[in-house]
Amino acid sequence: MQLGMPILIETESLEDCANLCKELGLKFIEINMNLPDYQIENIDIEKFSDIAKNNGIYYTIHIDENLNVCDFNKKVADAYLETALQTIEIAKKLEIPVINMHMCVGVYFTMPNEKIYLFNKYIDTYLGSLKCFRDKCEKAIGGRNIKICIENTVGFNMEFLHKGLMLLLKSKVFVLTFDIGHNAGIGGGDEDIIMHNENKLCHMHIHDALGMKNHLALGTGKLDLQKYFNIANKYNCSVVLETKTIYGLRQSVEWVRKFRENELEG
Repeated sequence: MQLGMPILIETESLEDCANLCKELGLKFIEINMNLPDYQIENIDIEKFSDIAKNNGIYYTIHIDENLNVCDFNKKVADAYLETALQTIEIAKKLEIPVINMHMCVGVYFTMPNEKIYLFNKYIDTYLGSLKCFRDKCEKAIGGRNIKICIENTVGFNMEFLHKGLMLLLKSKVFVLTFDIGHNAGIGGGDEDIIMHNENKLCHMHIHDALGMKNHLALGTGKLDLQKYFNIANKYNCSVVLETKTIYGLRQSVEWVRKFRENELEG
């Protein structure tokens, strides 16, 4: 198990983030492609590589959360697909092992008694687009050690999301990210699905939570953190300590230090 940190909006540059990562004894930074500084055209391969080498760290990537390769507008879907393929090329050049992604729920119609998700209504079209995405990503990755990790967000219990997840996981390059705070926020509904596919668990986002409130520093919420760190150890996951502030990250690193000391003493 190796620990890393997300890009923090409080840091002014990648250099600042890398310095903090090194100071805290973490192994990697998860680049967030939602931010303007980390758009594809702004990623200078030589500069990013030098920063990583100088600080003894590596990167993972959190691809744009808006990624919607199943949009019914083909031009929109193609733009997102091209974004994913270009991200894979960046991962090759920077020797990035993990690309983290969300599954888009798309548009829904609010009816008097229910929400009708268009991806569910037109599920064959949805799954066809996902299969195309899966196959093109697998071809682009080839034999490289790169995994696309699907993160649980709003819950995999919706029929189209569950079927889409299973379709993607048929590929050797698609695996799972377990975000324990997101899971807590929906009442724990994703844990059974993820652990039923435990052979695909590769990456984790660990932060504490209180009810619907998550991304808390470790030790400040109610989650059974020891349980989830044991899962991360068992499956040799890379783990992002996914708090949103420098202070929260420092708290989390200190919690991990004490946890490891107690484990050794035990």
